[in-house]
Amino acid sequence: MAQLWGGRFTKETDKLVYNFNASISFDQKFYEQDIRGSKAHVAMLAKQGILTSEEKDQIEAGLDGILADVKSGKLDRQNRRCRKEASHRKKP
Repeated sequence: MAQLWGGRFTKETDKLVYNFNASISFDQKFYEQDIRGSKAHVAMLAKQGILTSEEKDQIEAGLDGILADVKSGKLDRQNRRCRKEASHRKKP
C-alpha cells in the first residue's frame, strides 16, 4: 500500500506507523460509524464542560461536512483520516 507520507523521509518507517495506517482500509468501510462515534464523544465532552456548546456545534458541523463529502465522492478515500483528524484541531 502506498504511504500517505511517501518520499518525505529518508529513514525507514517504524513498524508502529505501518500498523497504525493498516486501519485505513477499515476506515473506508466504517466511516459512518466512526463519524457517529466521534460525534458521541464530542457530545460527552460538551456535557462534561470540556467543550463549549459553540465548540461542540463547530466540530459536529465539520464532521457532518466530512460525511457529506465522503458520501458524494468529493473526499478522496485516502485523505479521510487526515481530514477527520484535522477537523478536530482548533483553527487559529
